[in-house]
Amino acid sequence: MGYIGTNMTGNQYLNNNIDKVIIGIGSFENHGYHMPFGTDALISNKLAEKVAEQVEGLMVLPPINYGFSAHYNGLPFVISHSVETITTVIKEILLEVIRNGITKIIILNGHDGNIAPIELAARTVKVMHPEVVIASLNDWWVAAGKLVPPGTFDVWDGLGHAGEGETSMGLALFPELIEMEQAKGVIPALPEHVEVKWHFNELTNTGATGDPSVATIEKGKLMEKAVVEVLVNFIQEMEQNEWKLKKNF
Repeated sequence: MGYIGTNMTGNQYLNNNIDKVIIGIGSFENHGYHMPFGTDALISNKLAEKVAEQVEGLMVLPPINYGFSAHYNGLPFVISHSVETITTVIKEILLEVIRNGITKIIILNGHDGNIAPIELAARTVKVMHPEVVIASLNDWWVAAGKLVPPGTFDVWDGLGHAGEGETSMGLALFPELIEMEQAKGVIPALPEHVEVKWHFNELTNTGATGDPSVATIEKGKLMEKAVVEVLVNFIQEMEQNEWKLKKNF
């Protein structure tokens, strides 16, 4: 069983063979009028804890609670780092983990605006420390949507910021913080093959895209199970291969 870093003493750390860490990265931004501002960090951290429950020697680091969210700042109460700042924060945490002797690092991201900073930070650190394994699940919402049974979602494949999928995950992980009576979203008409860089209030006037009103705890539990299994299976496979990538040549 893994361990929550903030709850661990130095003695516990030394005696429990911790050899890998997982960290959730989130944001602080509007998630419609039905979800908490800290949704992204809450989800990524709670999923990380559930992974650690099934993996020996895995420490859960405290999550990063802020990310790059400037593209959401047309909505009530958004606090964003700059791209440069969040990239530096991630990079410095990775380097500090390595300084403490851990060379197996898993990142569980909960926010779209963090994907590029994670890439920049992780690539930079990997070049500095080629022996270190840094693995990142950049978009749990996409992975979960692909892995749940077909027909799980009612609208827009469950996608959306504070939409059907994310609200369902919130209901599964922290139902006491969700106000479903306030759940309302908009499905924007986005191009299928070309990605337009939007400012979020161009897409919705409710703070949510997709349809959160059809979210359920049952859908969330399916997503939770899928994401946790992906990461647990990944770690187990890497352990079997001594944390080296398989070569097909």
